[in-house]
Amino acid sequence: MGSSSGLVDWRGRPVDTRKHGGVRASIYIHMLVWLSNVSNIGNMTNIVSYLSVKMNMGVAAASTTSASFVAMMQVFTIPAAFLADSYLKRVYTVLFFAPIEILGYILLAIQAHVPSLHPAPCELAGAAAGAGACATAATTEAAPGTCEAVHGSNLSLLMLGLYLICVGEGAVRACLPALGGDQFDEGDAAEQRQAASFFNWYAFAVSLGALVGLVAVVWVQDNKGWDAGFAVCGAVVLLGLLVWAAGMPTYRNKVPAGSPITRILQVLVVAFKKRNLQLPENPDELYQPTNDDSAKGLEILQRTRGLKCLDKAAIVRGGGSNGGAWSVCSVSQVEETKIVLRMVPIFLTAALGYMPVSVVLTFTVQQGNIMDNRMGAIRVSPATLFVIPTVFQLAILVVYDRAVVPALRRATGRVGGVTHLQRIGVGFVSSLASCAVAAAVEVKRRRLVASSSSSAMMSVFWLTPQFFLLGVVDVTSFVGLLEFFSSEASDGMKSIGSSIFYCMLGMAAWLNTMLIELVNRVTRRRGGGGWLDGANLNESRLDLFYWLVSGIELVAFMAYLLFAWRYVYRNDQRIAAADAVDEQEDKKAASNGSLVQINLI
Repeated sequence: MGSSSGLVDWRGRPVDTRKHGGVRASIYIHMLVWLSNVSNIGNMTNIVSYLSVKMNMGVAAASTTSASFVAMMQVFTIPAAFLADSYLKRVYTVLFFAPIEILGYILLAIQAHVPSLHPAPCELAGAAAGAGACATAATTEAAPGTCEAVHGSNLSLLMLGLYLICVGEGAVRACLPALGGDQFDEGDAAEQRQAASFFNWYAFAVSLGALVGLVAVVWVQDNKGWDAGFAVCGAVVLLGLLVWAAGMPTYRNKVPAGSPITRILQVLVVAFKKRNLQLPENPDELYQPTNDDSAKGLEILQRTRGLKCLDKAAIVRGGGSNGGAWSVCSVSQVEETKIVLRMVPIFLTAALGYMPVSVVLTFTVQQGNIMDNRMGAIRVSPATLFVIPTVFQLAILVVYDRAVVPALRRATGRVGGVTHLQRIGVGFVSSLASCAVAAAVEVKRRRLVASSSSSAMMSVFWLTPQFFLLGVVDVTSFVGLLEFFSSEASDGMKSIGSSIFYCMLGMAAWLNTMLIELVNRVTRRRGGGGWLDGANLNESRLDLFYWLVSGIELVAFMAYLLFAWRYVYRNDQRIAAADAVDEQEDKKAASNGSLVQINLI
């Protein structure tokens, strides 16, 4: 196949599939995914320690700030995806926004390095308070046992640095999965299988970045200083951007097809205007897409059953369709809107289902800070415990893609072996188990603290099982959700499909933040402090909070099963894949003069 319709190279010329796209182009994309996650995951898993130790924030403040940081990183995928799908090519969106992320790391490095830009350490504040009577004026503001949290202009600088990282990384996350999908032609059997593997290797690159970040970045932050750690993060992202940019001549680029949000709003408005009209008995009488739509890069979608109220937007009145885009919409435009609405229940239940991941990630590092973190003569940073599930992810992803998927593909005839929603469901079971295990471990830790004057009796490696289960979540739900939202979205909104996935992760983090605040308010009314108040985790009730989240997750999982069972995919991958593979193998057999029979039932 020499060309691919609707795709251009970086200079705007029609692509030649022998020179553009494919596995070679995807390698450059995976390199940026890998290197950007070296910085981001290593930084995100340790940011709670930075906020509590360097910025003197309490448990609740550090947790909510960390969760908000993660959430905003996902939310900023929306404007970047909108620009990429509507006006800019995805490559230009990444080129514009990625340097903003590097600037954010530079600001954080400067703040961590300059003493006047962050509060004094708590130990020094307490020591200064007890230095003697000659320091009366100075010591009244820093009494023993108190800490001054970051505030004022320094807090604004901290938030600016964090949000700049969110803006830049949000664009990278929104565009790279969609750009990777553009490198493969779903109409070609070989490239169809490569496209299915792309998301597995995308997750592999994320996990590999996490492994390097958790080992190298966390070590630099803990041993060489936070200023050096943030500087390393910025340098690694810059390296990834340069490598990715070197692959620009090999990329297949989707031409922007206009604002998908505008198209969806048009369908909703026109359908409301025509709510009292009757649908024609013959669906062919509805306004059909034209050649102009195809020339603009819009995907031609066939009419489906369900959500018939939206079909009224395609009713043609007066024997013509000259009323404009806000008077009549094509069937393809209506179907594009249906796709988005059908994904909403999955989005909502998936956000609730992913909330335990955000909860466990937020509090496990704080648990580890007050546990015995020794491994022989070496002290292990709690954040480096994420290495355990990360190594598991790397191993299982390779086995899954190279061995499990081909076996399942032969058994089910599906390109990915199982459906996206089945894979997601397995991850949610692991998410529930992780939160329940975390609750049980916290109960045991509290009992040991209550029976001893030292909280270091319990090894930090008791946190390993909940990390291991989180690794299962990433292997299953992370890849499944990313591929689900990317593949189900129409061609004109692939970047937005990726952003929907990351927004789901952000919504889960925000739900975590809201739940922390709500639980603290409710438990304070019953007398004393809230479950998660203060900086001392031994005086908090994290165990009860874990059990509460486990209950919420169980209810969310039951709702997810209902919506997943009722969901109808817009593409039947099993039938399409089987026909394509059979056709491809028949061609190979004919060229070799042999007969090959493949049974995909």
